Amino acid sequence: MTSQSYAKGDTTPPLIEQTIGEFFDAMVARQPERDALISRHEGRRFSYRELQAAANQLASALLKTGLVPGDRIGIWSHNNVAWVLMQIATAKAGLILVNINPAYRTAEVEYALNKVGCKALVTMPRFKTSEYLGMLRELGASAKLPQLKNIWWIDRAGDADEAGAQRFSALLASGDAQDARVAQVQKTLKATDPINIQFTSGTTGFPKGATLTHRNILNNGFFIGECMKLTPADRLCIPVPLYHCFGMVLGNLACLTHGCAIVYPNDGFDPLTVLETVQAEKCTGLHGVPTMFIAELDHPRFAEFDLSTLRTGIMAGSPCPIEVMKRVVDKMHLSEITIAYGMTETSPVSCQSSTDTPLEKRVATVGTVQPHLEIKIVDPETGAVVARGERGEFCTRGYSVMHGYWADAEKTAEAIDAEGWMHTGDLATMDDEGYVNIVGRIKDMVIRGGENIYPREIEEFLYRHPKVQDVQVVGLPDKKYGEELCAWIIAKPGHQVTEEDVREFCKGQIAHYKVPRYIRFVDAFPMTVTGKIQKFKIRDEMKALLKLDEEKTA
Repeated sequence: MTSQSYAKGDTTPPLIEQTIGEFFDAMVARQPERDALISRHEGRRFSYRELQAAANQLASALLKTGLVPGDRIGIWSHNNVAWVLMQIATAKAGLILVNINPAYRTAEVEYALNKVGCKALVTMPRFKTSEYLGMLRELGASAKLPQLKNIWWIDRAGDADEAGAQRFSALLASGDAQDARVAQVQKTLKATDPINIQFTSGTTGFPKGATLTHRNILNNGFFIGECMKLTPADRLCIPVPLYHCFGMVLGNLACLTHGCAIVYPNDGFDPLTVLETVQAEKCTGLHGVPTMFIAELDHPRFAEFDLSTLRTGIMAGSPCPIEVMKRVVDKMHLSEITIAYGMTETSPVSCQSSTDTPLEKRVATVGTVQPHLEIKIVDPETGAVVARGERGEFCTRGYSVMHGYWADAEKTAEAIDAEGWMHTGDLATMDDEGYVNIVGRIKDMVIRGGENIYPREIEEFLYRHPKVQDVQVVGLPDKKYGEELCAWIIAKPGHQVTEEDVREFCKGQIAHYKVPRYIRFVDAFPMTVTGKIQKFKIRDEMKALLKLDEEKTA
């Protein structure tokens, strides 16, 4: 009899039942003088003791404004010192930190702040073409943010005042690092208290506020760090955004739970500053989504930098092309890089490879179940657990499953079933050793003339073409077959590739129905700030370009 696609993680070491503040304070007591935070673009450095003092001072300042445990306070910013101070200080003060996507525009930020009832907000004043304070002034003038009482902007020395907002430096200065109230409040908090709200970027409808507890994200950060074999000697370069779980949990909390150094190369992603930072700070770890690693590897100055201190890191956010993984291991010295898989609603990681997972398993799977969690793969129609090797929906259960969607019991019940299983919407398989492979989204599956096609399989094949740097495959409506495949391809720098080249490459290698009917060459893919490809935008653009109508072809 074939074994079922079910696995349960180790139960050692035990789960951490402290709050983030308690655990952080204990780490500081063990190693007060070690590097905790280096922000290269701001030229700032903190030891663990200094980071604790600054976080306590900010927690004191926030409590002095009248905020009380359970109140929501937003952070709308790229990576900087203020962000991590807010992460630690709010956890100590029992405030719920609301991560606002820096790509949001007026309507989106209005929705997010009002949905969860933010009373205060810390924001960058502006970044590139985003005028954050301008958007907030626009909303404030029309009284569209009735619950928002305070806005603090992240200022630098010499900056002129900004109308309608207070300086973050003044807020910080108003606090007292020795304020006894911070410790008193911290003692009243429980590990199961909600501490963070992250908005999921849904492809349809309004984003939902995944609400996470101390227990959710502190433990996930710890076990992620364990997988990477982090120690206080490690220095982790974090170019991924903090507003997302990747930066905040896989980055900051993985470091803070292991006493290692957090290193920010820049506020937003820039491949050159990542390479410079790894060399200058002798980083041992590097995180990124596949597109980031590709940009670093293909940077014209890549060969100039000494990356020999690198050992580990995480590639996640979207499926990793096998060829890219091989280059990362070979050219960037990341012999112990791991792959992680998860979703915001599960804090986020459910599966991860370890530093000693054989390379062929590391490049072809997302690893095995994390400690203290259960995973299963089920038939999306019947809910029955499928046999090993068969496709089905990936589900997970355990400490990492979110508290729920903020103020949305209906959507929470749709995602988490009566037995506590989180239904991810991802299609996966599990092999005989328990390794999981994500093969696509249930909604991404293309049905062409009755044949089920998984875009991931076609993408992996096309990545092998020597002139292809990156590729995304989607399904488009078709009168004859129901759906046809469309590939968007980014060519490697300095290379020309034609539709004919691609079709010739496919000939005799993959089934005729898997060869994309539509091929388009582009410079970039539409994506979220975290590097998730927005396939629905590719689909929409092609449907408009080709004048395809869903109704007429259905």
